[in-house]
Amino acid sequence: MNKLKKEDDLRLLLLTDPPGTLAVPALSRTLVSIHVGPSVQVGCRRGGQTHRGLAVHGDIDLIPAQTPSVWQLAEKDTAFVLSLSPGLLQRVSAELELDPQRVEIRNRFQMRDPHLENIGWALKAELESGYANGKLFLDSLAIAVTTRLIRCYSAQAPLTPKQPSSLSGRKLKQVLSFIEDNLSQQLSLNEIAASAGLSASHFKQVFRTAVGLPVHQYVIRRRVERARLLLRESDLAISQIALETGFAHQSHLAHHLRRAFGVSPQAMRKLSD
Repeated sequence: MNKLKKEDDLRLLLLTDPPGTLAVPALSRTLVSIHVGPSVQVGCRRGGQTHRGLAVHGDIDLIPAQTPSVWQLAEKDTAFVLSLSPGLLQRVSAELELDPQRVEIRNRFQMRDPHLENIGWALKAELESGYANGKLFLDSLAIAVTTRLIRCYSAQAPLTPKQPSSLSGRKLKQVLSFIEDNLSQQLSLNEIAASAGLSASHFKQVFRTAVGLPVHQYVIRRRVERARLLLRESDLAISQIALETGFAHQSHLAHHLRRAFGVSPQAMRKLSD
């Protein structure tokens, strides 16, 4: 749960919604919603536009202030939401020597932005640690997010940034969805590359450019995140969780969990008690 005060410039929320229709009223704050976990078919109507598609881990929706939305969720959906105050956007706009009254964030559906995504994951880790790094760290990331939005996705941005590789759009979604749906399997580079119709050597280069991580590191990160969720929300044996998330055995899971979060599987499970 978000522990920040009501007046804070940045609020962080990890939200899980059941299948069905979800109506969200117009809010005074700008929202950055990052899809977390398994792929889900999502439809959304907002800002006079309607979009339907497969939301995969890391997809981002930008929801401008004062924009109500109606969501159609085919399955349970989890999103990490960054909520930015109007005052934060105004101050950063002024620092960028832009007219704060003319900076309007554009409505965007299921887009990819590795830079914005990586800041989001850093903020998610900060939320889950109970804001261990303090207000200065949080303020720095809040400014980084807001600067990215204004420079790349506002009405004053010269152009929406182009995706930097041939894995943009449909092919990138195919790859990320394939990985997410097959985390329990012993994935090979050739198999993942084939899901995008690319050779393994070319795929390695364009994946790192598009996502910001080598493919093997991305897969391990997703496996560790999935294992952490199962440890905290299920009663499965740790050995079974290791298999469900694609680790060869329990000690393999324990190694990567300690490396990522500094705790053992047993300790991670106790955190949910």
